[in-house]
Amino acid sequence: MISRDIIIIGQQAWDTDIGSNCKNIALELSKSNRVLYVNSPLDRITLFKKRTDPKVQQRIAVIKGKQSGLVKIQDNLWNLYPDCLVESINWIKNEKIFNFLNKRNNVKFADAIVKGIKELDFKDYLLFNDNEIFKGFYLNTLLNPYLSIYYSRDYMLAVDYWKRHGERLEPLLIASNDICMANSVYLADYCKQYNENSFDIGQGCDLEIFKDDVNAEKPVELRDIHTPIIGYVGALQSIRLDIELIGYLANQRKDWTIVLVGPEDEDFKNSVLHQLPNVVFTGIKPMESLPLYMQYFDVCINPQLVNQVTIGNYPRKVDEYLAMGKPTVATETRAMDIFKAHVYLAQSKEDYIRCIEKALTEDSSALQEDRKSFAASHSWENCILKMNEAIEMTINKK
Repeated sequence: MISRDIIIIGQQAWDTDIGSNCKNIALELSKSNRVLYVNSPLDRITLFKKRTDPKVQQRIAVIKGKQSGLVKIQDNLWNLYPDCLVESINWIKNEKIFNFLNKRNNVKFADAIVKGIKELDFKDYLLFNDNEIFKGFYLNTLLNPYLSIYYSRDYMLAVDYWKRHGERLEPLLIASNDICMANSVYLADYCKQYNENSFDIGQGCDLEIFKDDVNAEKPVELRDIHTPIIGYVGALQSIRLDIELIGYLANQRKDWTIVLVGPEDEDFKNSVLHQLPNVVFTGIKPMESLPLYMQYFDVCINPQLVNQVTIGNYPRKVDEYLAMGKPTVATETRAMDIFKAHVYLAQSKEDYIRCIEKALTEDSSALQEDRKSFAASHSWENCILKMNEAIEMTINKK
């Protein structure tokens, strides 16, 4: 994988406000290849609802020809804003009508990508599709890449939006690609049902900022806490996290303080957790300040629900906890198997209590260093090495 041309499409635009596997992969690949990262095209509903949003305004300017859609990010890496507007069609239940309109959207999208290909003079390019089931469904045919790759990083069909037509289309899309890659064993096995050439390439993480800062002041929300702190950092979403479990921990162990750092969805905002004196919500915090909160956690937790959304999901936050050397307790899932030598895994509410107690009493400097070393092995560089091996193997077969 040296000096190749690679086109990346996916659900998250380059100007998204949150972290993205796809962007990290693009950055790593661009170290030795030319990469064109393509934003998803603007759809009509987004245009209607968010016309005044600066990001939407930029896309309108590109569509009207007032601004170039091709932006250089750095050496070997470009971002393309498609100069097309696609229709919002997922509400259509009729399969034939949906297929017709979806193919039309794909043709518009492909035409926009071809302009970027020609401008950059890409040759024998690889097409990397990051979970874009609908707008990327026909692109293998329309763009005719040298090699097509489907990347599965979440079980999309657990979400109603993707389930309606995705249950029918994603297996077909997986089967149509030369190679499929996933960031967990669970998702690789899922892809393998439809494409034998499927690989688990693991998950990369940016762990540089996750280390102690002895000179930093203790966060104000933690200064009056004099009990062991059991902490969670990340989005507080009821579809992923077990509110009942968190409440159980707080009620059973009033000598612990549960600290939750991150934005809340409506279920969390309206939950009984806000009435418990030993549960502290800090709200959303900048990424760079998260390690400071973790630094003062005695035990970190990842209290996931076990459902289709979470069972195959790679928990990047666990790597972040371990990079800080923190004892960590998490819900046992298939994706957590690789962590079992370094993380306390719980299957029940009672397990969580026992595991946290054990984590509090067993912690040592030797264990902390072991956790840090394990987390460091989950780099984007190692992830891309596994990707390269799978791609070269597939190319050699071709």
